Amino acid sequence: MFIPIILGSTRRGRQSAKIARFILDRLGKTPEVETELLDLAEYNLPIMEERLRMRDDPPPRAQEFSDKLQRADAIVIVTPEYNNGYPGVLKNALDYFFPEYKRKPIGIVTVSAGGFGGINCLAQLRLVTLALGAYPIPASFPVSKVNQSFADDGTPQDPGTDKRIAAFFDELLFATRAFTAAKKPA
Repeated sequence: MFIPIILGSTRRGRQSAKIARFILDRLGKTPEVETELLDLAEYNLPIMEERLRMRDDPPPRAQEFSDKLQRADAIVIVTPEYNNGYPGVLKNALDYFFPEYKRKPIGIVTVSAGGFGGINCLAQLRLVTLALGAYPIPASFPVSKVNQSFADDGTPQDPGTDKRIAAFFDELLFATRAFTAAKKPA
């Protein structure tokens, strides 16, 4: 199964990057999973004027991003919460594409410096991914107090993190297997 991870922030000093690296490392150790990090800072998509499929002049790297989303069996989004929502750069990246997300499980990982782990952002992203035709999994992985809960290298400081991420991955992989099986011709 190919499950890429979208890092939904381009902010300088972003703390969500260490969480994305943690997810990449842990998900990459799952034998049946191939994964990679799709860092929006590296793709640098301009403000969307029209969905990719409706353009004859795609922005640089937009087609590459699209191809990876199309190939994906599921997607994980790692994003910080900014002002009770998610970053505009992530909304821009979601809006560029539409059929690429259809009928794909989406795992959402939210990050905050405060104590609530980005739950407002999580609620909003669930609605947006449903509107894109994707299926946000019921499990989530909110990270509160990111500066204290993870070291700079992405090492979790809380021993309960391993149990939480295992439950998140269990739900993500269950949904991915189910959706993959449902798409196979009978």
